[in-house]
Amino acid sequence: MRVHVVSDVHGNSEDLEKAGDGADALICLGDLVLFLDYADHTRGIFPDLFGVENADRLVELRTARRFEEARVFGDRLWEGIDRHTAIESAIRRQYAALFAAFPTPTYATYGNVDLPALWPEYAQSGTTVLDGERAEIGGLVFGFVGGGLRTPMRTPYEVDDETYAAKIAALGEVDVLCTHIPPEVPDLCYDTVARRFERGSTALLEAIHTVRPKYALFGHVHQPLVRRMRIGATECVNVGHFASSGTPWALEW
Repeated sequence: MRVHVVSDVHGNSEDLEKAGDGADALICLGDLVLFLDYADHTRGIFPDLFGVENADRLVELRTARRFEEARVFGDRLWEGIDRHTAIESAIRRQYAALFAAFPTPTYATYGNVDLPALWPEYAQSGTTVLDGERAEIGGLVFGFVGGGLRTPMRTPYEVDDETYAAKIAALGEVDVLCTHIPPEVPDLCYDTVARRFERGSTALLEAIHTVRPKYALFGHVHQPLVRRMRIGATECVNVGHFASSGTPWALEW
């Protein structure tokens, strides 16, 4: 069996169409939406609405961790605009292209910037969406948990620690743990370009220690200090920033 795994697609539907080539299945660990590309400020929902100069300023504030200033700055730009309608319309356009690009079969879970409520409208018959659920693929049991934990960024699909821990616990024994965010390990959570720690999950780390899956696969941190690390019996792998690489990570057994 060969499974290709992607995460942090962020609008890259062109490469997503080829991500399943040569594999028996594709796994997607979320963040399909591109709100703002921190490497190219001309791309995404925000610059489409407000222009590149405003995107430059928002990235500057967020990178400096001046989140309250960033929120106030953004709120001023949104004055007079129905924010919900504008964002949902843009996300719907992205989802239409991205879900159409998924091969059959695809197993997918949400990222922290995704809108789970919209997924049932776009997930086709060959795509299985899981969150706090398991699936058997080629004789191995894969457990999926989507979304992220609460942060000052206030991204769309963040949950509290207790809710996230309950989803992890609901999986039980699995061979492969598939999540959007990493376990709470500093080297796996630090982004070397953004120069900050992203939030990882202590519940996920505990599950790695107790369940001892063969693999723990995740994304979320685009430029991690360490991409791969063994914790006990488990190989922990950041499968990569698919938006920029266009290349899936491969798991064979």
